[in-house]
Amino acid sequence: MTTLADPAAPTTGRSPGRPRRELHPGAWWLWALGLAAGASFTLNPFLLLATVAIAGLVVAACRGDAPWALSFRYYLYFGLLIVVMRVVFRIVLGGGSAPDDPVLFHLPEIPLPEAARGIQLLGDVTVNEVLVGLYDGMRLAALIICVGAANSLANPKRLLASAPPALYEVGAALVVAVSVFPQLAESVRRVNRARKLRGDASRGTGAMHRVVIPVLEDALDRSMTLAAGMDARGYGRSGTAAPRERFVTGVLMLLGLFGLIVGTYGYLDGAAPRVLSYPMLVVGLVFAVLALRSAGRRVHRTRYRPLRWYAAEYLTAASGIAVAVGLKVLSTHQVAVLYPDVPGWPPLSVTSLLVVAIAIAPVFVAPQAPVAHDQIGGEPA
Repeated sequence: MTTLADPAAPTTGRSPGRPRRELHPGAWWLWALGLAAGASFTLNPFLLLATVAIAGLVVAACRGDAPWALSFRYYLYFGLLIVVMRVVFRIVLGGGSAPDDPVLFHLPEIPLPEAARGIQLLGDVTVNEVLVGLYDGMRLAALIICVGAANSLANPKRLLASAPPALYEVGAALVVAVSVFPQLAESVRRVNRARKLRGDASRGTGAMHRVVIPVLEDALDRSMTLAAGMDARGYGRSGTAAPRERFVTGVLMLLGLFGLIVGTYGYLDGAAPRVLSYPMLVVGLVFAVLALRSAGRRVHRTRYRPLRWYAAEYLTAASGIAVAVGLKVLSTHQVAVLYPDVPGWPPLSVTSLLVVAIAIAPVFVAPQAPVAHDQIGGEPA
């Protein structure tokens, strides 16, 4: 199948007809954030599992072999830890169940003082409490995993190169923040490999201090080295601006922030007038864009290879946004499917499954990621 990609991108002899290049990082982040937004609109465990499965399938099919591309499984471990912790908290801090809820097992209740009225420590653990904790934990884990998918697919250096000029003043900090976890995952593999070569086969907590400290130090050093290299090349340098230009930029930014705050409040508060939700969000977004354009005028930079958007980028981003819009619409028309009752078997609908399945589009439209020997200095050869 022909991939919708840059026709001028380099190809390799192993995959004729399918170019090897990196998809625009903004497209990956829009796809992942759309998928995460869609997961936030449901508590159905089957839809959440489908979301995570699709994210994992896209990562497995589209990632390269760069350090940040090999960290996805650690996000899966972290998501599993979140689910377990959420269920444990519901068991330890119960008390929100009705008297007629089916009891799963009994634990001795710890009496609390009068000041902690309304809080129950242990006691009877009901099926409803466990299921509610499980569904909440799965939703939060799905959000983390979707963000991890974007972190595994998008090149953080190219993401910074495509950022608006106004954000270049915080570019070094952004790159360090985005690249720490992928570098951490790469450091874990390198430290474990070095330990095995030295004959250190110890496991458990005894080997923890021999792994954690080198891993943290190595990941932070590599991120700081990247930031120092960026600083030496002029990243984060602000240009000169007249007082009037700074005043206009500040006013636009405050107006945009005010509009976004009021619009978010109107969207979250169902009793607020509708004019305070979407219209104010649009107004705030417009002023924020104008503020970024105004701030970017005083930052001058050149690009050796400008990042462009092709059909593959648009289709990838649109597939993630379509999932968010589709599940948002279904959250008002198929409430029983997206927010199932407990206890009981969560219902499913063909429409909800088809909406989530849209996110698999990058497997078919995204170009193949370049491998290490196809790159020189992190860029396609």
